[in-house]
Amino acid sequence: MNALYLTAPGGVGEVVEGADLAALALRHCELADGDVLAITSKVVSKAEGRRGTGPREEALAAETQRVVARRGPTTIVRNRLGLTMAAAGIDASNVAAGEHLLLPLDPDGTARTIREQIAERAGVNVAVLITDTAGRAWRTGQTDIAIGAAGLLVQEEFAGREDAYGNPLAVTAPAVADELAGAAELASGKLGGRPFVVIRGRADLVLDAGAHGTGAGVLNRPDGEDLFGLGARAAVVAALTGTQAVAFGAPAPAEDLAAALQEIGAGTVEVLPEQVRWVPAEGSMPPAAALAALGHAYAWHGELDAVVGGTVLFRPVVP
Repeated sequence: MNALYLTAPGGVGEVVEGADLAALALRHCELADGDVLAITSKVVSKAEGRRGTGPREEALAAETQRVVARRGPTTIVRNRLGLTMAAAGIDASNVAAGEHLLLPLDPDGTARTIREQIAERAGVNVAVLITDTAGRAWRTGQTDIAIGAAGLLVQEEFAGREDAYGNPLAVTAPAVADELAGAAELASGKLGGRPFVVIRGRADLVLDAGAHGTGAGVLNRPDGEDLFGLGARAAVVAALTGTQAVAFGAPAPAEDLAAALQEIGAGTVEVLPEQVRWVPAEGSMPPAAALAALGHAYAWHGELDAVVGGTVLFRPVVP
């Protein structure tokens, strides 16, 4: 029987700037080899002095790498840590009125430091997770995810293996660090003042002493590899203005562009080496702005063929 045990001790109290998080964890948690210690990013930010005052808009601008989408008062951004979050993860809860907390400076680095300090002071080999709350694009509500990790296999790989029915697994790769973070949030609750959660039962994911692993940053999709790198409205504006090319990624496969051309107008499409040739039916040529927007979104540049009239040649954009 597999069993997972989670313990969220109380009585930690308010964490202030300069607090020794490893010492606090050892004081309030019973830790053993193979445990995973989850720590909320909020107390890491407080210990690091990441408390701010003044307009959140100024802090948001400083934490933003690029804007992904806006919907009413909500701004979704890719922040300096590579996380895509509402308001860059800036949090105004559990702080005094008029204050806010920024995300930790280096969650993976903080997790490594705490892991090393616990090993040095208590002689136990535990993995450390830094967790934060995030929304999901396709589902309402929020859940906690791992934004920092040390000593943990953050993602399992099942590709190439078979299930119980003999079916090959192609892309099955559970983000176990996020799953553990969500479980930790269930144990700690949002309002209980329990910033530490000890997770016991997945020692198979904990790395050997001294091996910190990849960290949680590898779970962030690089810019351009996310199928939804921009919100729907933002993507339309970016295509029409020729901006945010990084969000659309590398040139799409020629076959994808050809299919899109078939959708927007009649005619014939031919895929050639390093080219896509489109001969629109008479009277079906879209405006030049529409072709430019399509080309920008797919990272292919289109222009009228100088030799064959009425023909548009697309070539992949070279960075």
